[in-house]
Amino acid sequence: MLQRSQEFYALLNQRRSVRFISPESVPREVIDNVIQTAGTSPSGAHTEPWTFVVVADAEMKHKIREIVEEEEEINYRQRMGDKWVGDLQRLRTNWIKEYLDIAPYLILIFKQTYGIHASGKKKTHYYNEISVSIACGILLAALQNVGLVTVTSTPLNCGPQLRLLLHRPANEKLLMLLPVGYPASDATVPQLTRKSLDDIMVCV
Repeated sequence: MLQRSQEFYALLNQRRSVRFISPESVPREVIDNVIQTAGTSPSGAHTEPWTFVVVADAEMKHKIREIVEEEEEINYRQRMGDKWVGDLQRLRTNWIKEYLDIAPYLILIFKQTYGIHASGKKKTHYYNEISVSIACGILLAALQNVGLVTVTSTPLNCGPQLRLLLHRPANEKLLMLLPVGYPASDATVPQLTRKSLDDIMVCV
């Protein structure tokens, strides 16, 4: 048990947000398996309020990129504010998202704010955002486990346009967008450190 806990920590401690993704193809069955793994997540009253939209089509990926970059440029120039933009400078991020075209897959995770019974009546989805957020965490671990990389993306103000583009129903709201693939051969990541155990855990 101790060994497994140490090995799993070592695996996930290697996880980094990667913005340089290889166009090399990834077996679709692997993507299916990691999403099925995310679907094991707990959810309020076992409502499973998530939809994972997998996009591999090049034209659709480019349309998504156009929507994201248009809104992200406004975000960087107007909505986010000087402090937020300043805090991101060390990570060298901006509104240009080449990886949305390059990554073999985009996974868009939608939270279902409510469900719909077969009768057409609304079904309450308890704690839908928390439930889907947990599923996203499991998905990140599953991707790391198979040697794939991603960068967590929550593009501000893009949700409604992307929902319409992907023909998702009105009860679904975009929570996260993940470009997924192998790291590019020349991929780099910022030199970051993580908080120590003493900084994140309190024992009572």
